[in-house]
Amino acid sequence: MYYQELSRLKNKTVLVTGGAGFIGSNLCETLLENNIKVICLDNFSTGKKENIAPFLKLENFTLIEGDIRNLEHCKKACNKADYVLHQAALGSVPRSIKDPITTNDVNISGFLNMLVAARDAGVKRFVYAASSSTYGDHEALPKVEDVIGKPLSPYAITKYVNELYADIFHKTYQFDTIGLRYFNVFGKRQDPNGAYAAVIPKFVQQFINHEAPVINGDGSYSRDFTYIDNVIQMNILALTTTNNQALNTVYNVAYGERTTLLELATLLKEQLAAFDTAINTIQIQHKENRLGDIPHSLASIDKAKTLLSYNPKYNIENGLKEAVSWYWTHLK
Repeated sequence: MYYQELSRLKNKTVLVTGGAGFIGSNLCETLLENNIKVICLDNFSTGKKENIAPFLKLENFTLIEGDIRNLEHCKKACNKADYVLHQAALGSVPRSIKDPITTNDVNISGFLNMLVAARDAGVKRFVYAASSSTYGDHEALPKVEDVIGKPLSPYAITKYVNELYADIFHKTYQFDTIGLRYFNVFGKRQDPNGAYAAVIPKFVQQFINHEAPVINGDGSYSRDFTYIDNVIQMNILALTTTNNQALNTVYNVAYGERTTLLELATLLKEQLAAFDTAINTIQIQHKENRLGDIPHSLASIDKAKTLLSYNPKYNIENGLKEAVSWYWTHLK
């Protein structure tokens, strides 16, 4: 289904931490569709068993229910892995502001456990989910990998510390890593429920329920919304690249265009109205801006294009068309 690069993983085993989550389960699916052995490590704190239910009967899939805060669980998961796609984390800026200690435990202590376990198991490459939140208060657009500001939330601090630890593990132990700074990823299996739901599935659910979606602020804040298939492409490229210059660094993972929250809500409204014309009449509401939110986000993807041959296929309109179709089927 995906890329010729996947042939390099033939007869190899890939560990996906957080494999029952939104991004993790999509990565598991792609690997399994290409006959690659997958180990999934998840404690189901935010991941969902229904996301991986279709995989459980597959010979190439192994589920380990465990927590990255437990070093022994990490060692068990890494024991037979050739590569690691580390997606496990506690996301959400608001959650980290409410509970910084748990966010720190999972995202920093858990990350360090995984690095140690992967290093000790002789894992060939460790690709991990970094975050665009690392750019913090740096205002210039587009965001370029080697220029960041000060973090604006506990979550942002944890994701930056991940990058520092990965760099030290390369310099100290010659352990190969690649960090992927995700920019507002969306797509199938992204959970619309809960206090910390991402904006796109949350808006979709509200429109489907004939509820008015709420935008924090006047709607002028903008994001580089990135469809899940672009993210999968980057993970596969990072996992399989044979370009040594591409290793032990970080990359933006985005499409390279920005959309305001008001534009996003309008696009979703238009696409969902094709299924239910009553959605056309729903008015968008506004509340105050959220603490810790970055006003604008736009990625330069030149580095990824140059060193990894990244070529994102889905812009915001194409990605939303795929996502809305999936949500309409699964949220009704």
